[in-house]
Amino acid sequence: MKIIGPFRQLLTLANLPLKGALKDEQLEIIAEGGILIENDSILEIDTFENLKSNYSDAEIQFIETDQVVLPGFVDSHTHICFGGNRAKDFGMRLNGKTYLEIAESGGGIWSTVTQTRAKTADELKDITLDRAEILAKKGTTTAEVKSGYALSVDGEITMLEGINLANQECEIDLIPTFLGAHMKAKDFEGSNQEYLEVLVNEVFPIIKEKELTNRVDIFVEQSAFSVEEGDYFLNEAKKQGFEITVHADQFTPGGSKLAIKYNALSADHLEFSGEKEIHELAFSDVVATVLPGASIGLGMQYSPARKLLDAGCCVSIASDWNPGSAPMGDLLTQASILATFEKLSMAEVLAAVTFRAAKALNLSDRGILTKGKKADFISFPTSSFQNIIYYQGQMQPCNVWKNGNLIHSI
Repeated sequence: MKIIGPFRQLLTLANLPLKGALKDEQLEIIAEGGILIENDSILEIDTFENLKSNYSDAEIQFIETDQVVLPGFVDSHTHICFGGNRAKDFGMRLNGKTYLEIAESGGGIWSTVTQTRAKTADELKDITLDRAEILAKKGTTTAEVKSGYALSVDGEITMLEGINLANQECEIDLIPTFLGAHMKAKDFEGSNQEYLEVLVNEVFPIIKEKELTNRVDIFVEQSAFSVEEGDYFLNEAKKQGFEITVHADQFTPGGSKLAIKYNALSADHLEFSGEKEIHELAFSDVVATVLPGASIGLGMQYSPARKLLDAGCCVSIASDWNPGSAPMGDLLTQASILATFEKLSMAEVLAAVTFRAAKALNLSDRGILTKGKKADFISFPTSSFQNIIYYQGQMQPCNVWKNGNLIHSI
């Protein structure tokens, strides 16, 4: 056993509801707090002095400066497994070029597909590990990672293998998701429906056999797959026992309705969700995952996080780190910026990147500092938690613990 502390403020994020609006006054804050750890789990949370008194035989790890501690961040939507980058595309977009013009010049998603297909599973592992290390240094202790940049049977399997290999070596947890239904491959000779049938009939069995993931995603949008096509794909995924998440309502509504129909873990994006979609999401168990990084990258409207929370939704905030629309990859900065535009309380932001984000990954063992949860937590060099959001991501964690072990310190 070991006791870590004292922390000037310890934010447990315990006893908060999974759904709906939150006020900062609801946050449980323990002054001069400590964390008692046994193996990789939290044994007890209390004041540092009480823990020292009650567990006199425990190892003590002193925190000698003013620090605030809270659960490690959970980034429930990333695409950090990909080859190359799209800086040229971004420059063209800033100069007013359309998506079609960028694609015709050799850019767009197909440039990422080409570069990703050229990588081996080991190369994709190394790429993913490098980006996961960046996430860890910024306080993320669990991150979802999608495939979807190979768009072929062999290529998508290679991506998932690379993600799984990375997870075996990574200091943080990587949760793989199959996104072969990102869009129809440019070189696939057939319809959207035929492409999805290949994924269902050829890729699903391999994923099951190799135990590469139990999560499936699809991009339901005019530029990708229609609601009808998504309905077929998600029905097949559900029948085969996969957990479901959906890229929904990014440019047009429709995807969130499918997410609700198939009891998806989350509906992600939601920039174009209207009052009807918000109301229906609120009366479901689907997590509404908003992705401010994509709005920043594309220069478009933010997801209606305030309306979603006020309606009673469970709102998660994720980085959407990807090479095309969300290259920043900084969850805390994005969440803090979203808070200013959507008028989110600090409690709502912190919940959205911890235990509510964990719900989007169907993980109930993290995101809260309380007995029995994973000992994943991060500390910031300040005496007030308010400074973490106030500095809009410029205050970085000074310590990151994963499974009770210090994995990053500055």
